[in-house]
Amino acid sequence: MILRGVHSVRHVDFCLAEKIGRVQTDSTMKKPEKIQNTSREPDVRYWICSSPVGRLLLVGTTQGLQALQFQDGTNPLNIHPTWKKNRESFRMVLEQLKEYFDGSRSRFQIPLNLRGTPFQQRVWRELQGIPYGRTVSYGDIARKLGNPQASRAVGLANGQNPVSIIVPCHRVIGSNGKLVGYGGGLSIKAALLQLEQPEVRL
Repeated sequence: MILRGVHSVRHVDFCLAEKIGRVQTDSTMKKPEKIQNTSREPDVRYWICSSPVGRLLLVGTTQGLQALQFQDGTNPLNIHPTWKKNRESFRMVLEQLKEYFDGSRSRFQIPLNLRGTPFQQRVWRELQGIPYGRTVSYGDIARKLGNPQASRAVGLANGQNPVSIIVPCHRVIGSNGKLVGYGGGLSIKAALLQLEQPEVRL
């Protein structure tokens, strides 16, 4: 299933400021561990922008981007009351995201400040090495890490990736070639892959 509108990105007023307040989630919904520490850091900035795949929440500090989350999915991220809403802090991110959705950018050059276990960090580095327009399996990444039996652990680390799209966890698929688990939903995963591989029917 491909999201309607991916091929008409040039007609979208990308990342137009939205008049929204604090994002609310179900009180029983667990906040992902991958970005729990962010709220305790000084001077955390955030911005919410529109995109062809829904609203995106950007979170970061002067050290780099810490989160890019899909806010229209089943598990949006709560905005901490100490975070400061600031578009200018994410100008470079917004520009490069626009170019990506326009089809004119295949690689991001964004300072990142990823927080995770040593194993998660290794997996996320491997994700950043997956070329635009290509896909790999969890097993492929496990073998590159030197542990072919770690496919499940790779899948868990992939699911904890805090910076979607830019750290391209959407390029990881099942060993049978099928789309599997994605925080933003499989329709968004399919849309991103279709954007990068327009000649491939998903």
